Amino acid sequence: MLFLVAALLLMGIALGTAAHLPVPVTLVAAAVITAWLLVFYLRERRHHTEGTAR
Repeated sequence: MLFLVAALLLMGIALGTAAHLPVPVTLVAAAVITAWLLVFYLRERRHHTEGTAR
């Protein structure tokens, strides 16, 4: 339960920050985060594919 409260608090802080930023800055930040997550996903997928081939 404490974890859920902490997660909601952090989400509220993050959304509050995004609400005070200009829209173009928010969109650029979202694009950077999306690209980072996509790179992480592709690296993990490649790592797991190489590991199962052995």
